[in-house]
Amino acid sequence: MWPFTGSKTTSRETIRSKRAHRDDALKHAPAFSAEEHQKYLNATATQIVDNIQAKTWTASAVLGAYLARAAQAQQVTNCLTEVFFEDAKEYARKLDAEFAETGILKGPLHGVPISVKDQLNVKGYDSTIGYTQWANKPAESDAAIVATLRAAGAIIIAKTNIPQTLLAFESSNPLWGRTLNPWSTAHTAGGSSGGEGALLAADGAVLGVGTDVGGSIRIPAGYCGIYGFKPGSGRVSFAGVVGPNPGFEAVLPVAGPMGRSVADVERMTRLLLGERSGGQEHYDPAPVPYRDVTLPGKLRFGYYLNDGVVKASPACHRAVLETVEALRKAGHECVEIDPPDVTEALRLFTGITSADGYENLTRHLGPDKRESALFLVTLGPRLPGFVRAFANWIIRDFIGDTKFALLLAQSHKTSVRQYHNYVADKLRFERQTRATLWDTSPNLALDAVIAPVQAIPALPHGGCDRLAPLACSTLVYNVVNSPVGVIPVTRVDSTRDAVSDTWRNAPGNGSKLLEKEIYGPKGAYDPSAMAGLPVGVQIIGQPWGEEKVLATMHVVDAALGPRGFGPGSWAPSKQVGGAYEKV
Repeated sequence: MWPFTGSKTTSRETIRSKRAHRDDALKHAPAFSAEEHQKYLNATATQIVDNIQAKTWTASAVLGAYLARAAQAQQVTNCLTEVFFEDAKEYARKLDAEFAETGILKGPLHGVPISVKDQLNVKGYDSTIGYTQWANKPAESDAAIVATLRAAGAIIIAKTNIPQTLLAFESSNPLWGRTLNPWSTAHTAGGSSGGEGALLAADGAVLGVGTDVGGSIRIPAGYCGIYGFKPGSGRVSFAGVVGPNPGFEAVLPVAGPMGRSVADVERMTRLLLGERSGGQEHYDPAPVPYRDVTLPGKLRFGYYLNDGVVKASPACHRAVLETVEALRKAGHECVEIDPPDVTEALRLFTGITSADGYENLTRHLGPDKRESALFLVTLGPRLPGFVRAFANWIIRDFIGDTKFALLLAQSHKTSVRQYHNYVADKLRFERQTRATLWDTSPNLALDAVIAPVQAIPALPHGGCDRLAPLACSTLVYNVVNSPVGVIPVTRVDSTRDAVSDTWRNAPGNGSKLLEKEIYGPKGAYDPSAMAGLPVGVQIIGQPWGEEKVLATMHVVDAALGPRGFGPGSWAPSKQVGGAYEKV
């Protein structure tokens, strides 16, 4: 319990003040008009820039449409934190005036409305990442990514919501509240870039920037039905991106684009790879710019359905298999492979992240109430050693769940020596996994790997409290530092995706406790309640192969064909779930 009553009062005042300021800023959005605005929402970044260059559209007209929709998205999903609508209007007018005078575009994102995750510094605005103690401390300069985007003509319109501590995949915190899924307000938008996922899916911005250390770009992209791209570390600058755990570099966080089409994601990635602007010329990232690749006419894909920790749901199985079928029809080869050792990746990630007992992550909470999504993930270090050992024995020997027992055994405070052992094991695992996945022998020689984003589609609110280990499906590729894209494939169908005896009897089961929480009575997986929610897949590539992953995403997207995703696909009337309690 926070000991100072005055601090609690200040925290409540901060929450009221920050939310009121956000609400005032939102009043600067025009009222949404489908007749006036929809054509802009239906456009990709390329189409927007081309129309501005052709003088058929203006940056101000485009911006008005996205501000109107962003305000709608906020009303439905609570996705925004800091709002820059007035600054954005001023910048759009400046772009229009300069273009009218010179006829020259400022850059490849001229007039394109863009949002950024709350972690990214924007000069003159807070980067609270949900902590009340970090409020009213505006950034003195832009993050390097923000500076790069502005220089390319992008219009930064807002920052978006995140989870408390960033160590969860439900975006909820005491300062800004809970973000809801735009397709079903009864389900989460994911995290930690959940605000980005919700805003982009609702056409509230053309492109966005997220960050990812365990799936934080890919999970919201999968939950919300958009496109996301996690580069490997060292390709995109992380300067000016704040976080709760500075100095944690055993598994490096990365920043990457999120958007409504592969083409838009690629357009931003071309700007960011190797870019050292914003005062980072001699530090970060590696000076390797975007390198165009030419793919062969026939690609060889590996794929897997289950990761060995949690059996993937029928909906997520179907997304992978429909992708495989589409690629085969397009003339590509797809072979089923064994997944990497995801259980080992989860063991290492848990041991490394909990090494200080999560003290550094949680020290910023101050008077803020701890979010329930942190319950399971931080439980281990809070248990006395003998209690944790006893629970581990019961789970392993009596329940027979060796995977959950292994996870619980790693979650505790360790010595520096033990921490170094974890990191050494992580480096060995990284080398072994790379060697296995990207074996160049003729019987493998894969161009990319297709896998579920997670075992189930978007969780109902509160699901992360008990099911945090589901992030294993994505975090394995942070541990081995692979570039990964996410593509939306299909939507949950209550009939086709029901749990059947055939599915239950198929191989692939993992943790008994986790699967009971998901597929047991009143479990998290409910295809009737989830009907209409997006389901995507991961496209995994070789380290330092970001450009090939993006090119492969184009191939996969084209093979799948039109399927109800992309610019203009959302409207408030298309929500499939019920309303969630007041955020």
